[in-house]
Amino acid sequence: MTSYVSAFARGSRDMAGLLGGKGAGLAEMTRLGLPVPPGMTVTTEACRVYLDSGTEPPEMAGELEEGLLALEKETGRTLGSNQDPLLVSVRSGSRFSMPGMMDTVLDIGLNNVSVLGLAAASGKERFAWDSYRRLLQMYGRTVMGVDGQHFEDALAHLKHDRSLKQDQQLDVADLQEIVGRYQAIILRESGEEFPQDPRAQLRCAVRAVFSSWNAERARLYRRREHISDALGTAVNIQAMVFGNLGADSGTGVAFTRDPATGSAGAYGEYLSDAQGEDVVAGIRDAVPLAELERLSPACYRQLLGHLQTLEGHYRDLCDVEFTIERGRLWLLQTRVGKRTAEASFRIAYALVDEKVISDRTALERVDGEELTRLMFPQFAADPARAPLARGLAASPGAAVGRAVFDSAAAVRSAGRGEACVLIRRETTPDDLPGMVAAEAVVTSRGGKTSHAAVVARGMGKVCVCGAENLTVDAAGRRATTGAGTVVAEGDLLSVDGTTGAVHLGALPLESSPVGSFLENGRSTGALTDAVARSLRHADSARRLKVYANADTPHDAALARRLGAEGIGLCRTEHMFLGTRRPLVEAMILAADEAARAKALDALLPLQRQDFVGILEAMDGLPVTIRLLDPPLHEFLPDRTALSLRLAATPSPAAHDVELLAAVERMHETNPMLGLRGVRLALTVPGLITMQVRAVAEAVAERLRAGGRPRAEIMVPLVGAVEELRLVRDRVEQVLAEVAAETGTRIDCPIGTMIELPRAALTADRIAEAADFFSFGTNDLTQTTWGCSRDDAEAAFFPLYFKNHIFETSPFTSLDTEGVGLLITMALEKGLASRPGLTTGVCGEHGGDARSIHFFHRAGLDYVSCSPYRVPAARLEAGRATLRPAEHSDSR
Repeated sequence: MTSYVSAFARGSRDMAGLLGGKGAGLAEMTRLGLPVPPGMTVTTEACRVYLDSGTEPPEMAGELEEGLLALEKETGRTLGSNQDPLLVSVRSGSRFSMPGMMDTVLDIGLNNVSVLGLAAASGKERFAWDSYRRLLQMYGRTVMGVDGQHFEDALAHLKHDRSLKQDQQLDVADLQEIVGRYQAIILRESGEEFPQDPRAQLRCAVRAVFSSWNAERARLYRRREHISDALGTAVNIQAMVFGNLGADSGTGVAFTRDPATGSAGAYGEYLSDAQGEDVVAGIRDAVPLAELERLSPACYRQLLGHLQTLEGHYRDLCDVEFTIERGRLWLLQTRVGKRTAEASFRIAYALVDEKVISDRTALERVDGEELTRLMFPQFAADPARAPLARGLAASPGAAVGRAVFDSAAAVRSAGRGEACVLIRRETTPDDLPGMVAAEAVVTSRGGKTSHAAVVARGMGKVCVCGAENLTVDAAGRRATTGAGTVVAEGDLLSVDGTTGAVHLGALPLESSPVGSFLENGRSTGALTDAVARSLRHADSARRLKVYANADTPHDAALARRLGAEGIGLCRTEHMFLGTRRPLVEAMILAADEAARAKALDALLPLQRQDFVGILEAMDGLPVTIRLLDPPLHEFLPDRTALSLRLAATPSPAAHDVELLAAVERMHETNPMLGLRGVRLALTVPGLITMQVRAVAEAVAERLRAGGRPRAEIMVPLVGAVEELRLVRDRVEQVLAEVAAETGTRIDCPIGTMIELPRAALTADRIAEAADFFSFGTNDLTQTTWGCSRDDAEAAFFPLYFKNHIFETSPFTSLDTEGVGLLITMALEKGLASRPGLTTGVCGEHGGDARSIHFFHRAGLDYVSCSPYRVPAARLEAGRATLRPAEHSDSR
């Protein structure tokens, strides 16, 4: 029989799928004998039933009451009693950490009677009424749907009437007044009284937390973090302990290592006489965790011991929330902590050196996305440059953008393609869309454990918190420094998340230490050493080879320095741009074959030298050269612009008139599906003759120079084997001619791109004429989905994301159900027809982590991606061998 409610003592860390990450952590700490306030977890299964049916499982109410009775017995207190009442917190807890994205309600059990019992039992009347005020505000907003601004406004008006600046200055009478105002707001805005029945409060709070799983901010966060919507959240019901009972109480967040840098030693923040929400929200500035040693030496020693226990048990960085209630330490949560990319690599390999984890486990704990972030440039050091403001370096990196002061402005800015920096006093979960849109986040309040810091680290966003020198006026859309400098919306800022500095204007960038190391191979410290070790392990483990997409000798040389084992896609169309465009125009406008041959003859030595340079840079490694793919009209002026220019010219030049005629003649309604690829090769045979000759002559030249060229010729957009046979015959003829002319053996494998569904479906036939397959996943995705990438992403993809037609763009991460099925089918057919057929992928999916794991499982020989994605692809190809059939996090 399914159980929907589990006491902490019955669970374990292995039950995160059922109990959520928070519930599993509480259960594990309870099993370890750590000081955890007792409680129970309502499972994710109950949430899924509720979300599917709109009501809880029938058994849940009885189980919840049974668990509550057990909790009352264990604590010796009764929920809602007028004699030292039991109060509970109701918190969300999905399998994967989603900081602040779902709802929480504290102080459940308070009402007009029990507040008096709490006041008497605690001896602190003000504390009791402040707790009631907090409950009404959280419950009214979260459970009863009241706009939270009504509560904020009421509190602000009361403080104004009393000439008070801080909430802490409110006395008992003030708090009793605000409680009355809050209850009136709830009745006015919801049409219902605040419930006085504590058990009704609890049941409704659980439902509200379930419902918050589908809040827009939660859905946005899951989409960004690739967390499945089907998982649901657990709900943790826990006896309240209070950090706001005076100087001998407080609350904090601790990490077993620094989550920003990975440095060893306990790290965190502590806030005296406060509840946990105050620390996370960043409303009051906390002190460093080390300060707790002075404030409460005994609790500090206990906390360090517990942190050591937890890191040893989890064998990883642990993030712990704790409360001290009148000198007694309680642990409220533990989880494997979110960290920056730098910290991920440094912590993983520090734990290897400490013999806590294996190299294999370390490789599983780092990923290609983090490595890519570490390669981003950073600001050039300049000791003489004074920052506009300085705060805590909460999430490293360098970002430049224009200042915006709310989430909506950040989203609008990103929609215009403009980089922005979101500046807030402190962030809340409602700021998530703006944090996603912004390049960096700056807050004037809060520390490294505030909402802004935790979320930014998880997303890899640059973040500076607690820049106290800035006074943020969100309504006025400006911030003012202590020296009087005003930052207005739209001003350009540079944010250094590594040093915590914020500068006016755009600062110059330089290579990051990791980027420099990957190019020159010289390690400069613990971080680059950890990166080197991860790549060595990945390279030794991976089966997939990693090639690069490169079109110039410079890019080829760069790719090789970054670890590429070949070039999977050399796009020859890029060699026809710039100063060579007039030669292409001449070829297109040629009146006869002689004129066309003349233009092609002029292009031949230029292409040959390109190929010589690329083959030299990749000497001994394969270079797959794709014959011209795009339609020829792309090398001509824009049709509309040229028409308008000629219309505005009384006597247009004959060349322009001729050019417009060619543009009109070659215009296609849908050029993506028009005269391009193999069709162009068949209709303009002189073009492929020139290109193949350039390749062959370049091979011959490199052979004469003592090189080891390994050129391969790839025919694009093939849909039928007959197309490939015709082109192959011509390619082999040209190769033979050049071999005869140079007295050199020219050995160039000839293959094709599989980028049309028909090609995948008839891959067995196509393999008869192909030495290799390269899957062009960009075009294969477009033709499978029947949409143009550029048009679709601007037109209807936002709607598709909102309605969960897909969670990630199929152009970013491979659609394994559709496009992936075509790839696996083509592989099976191709290899059955031609055993030993080399297969790879050359679309940008070749650099995407999830896609790489699929390509590994499918059995491809290599992936190819842009040069700067090569290190990350190497890492992911290695990690793919360590993972089961699906990602072990099952997101």
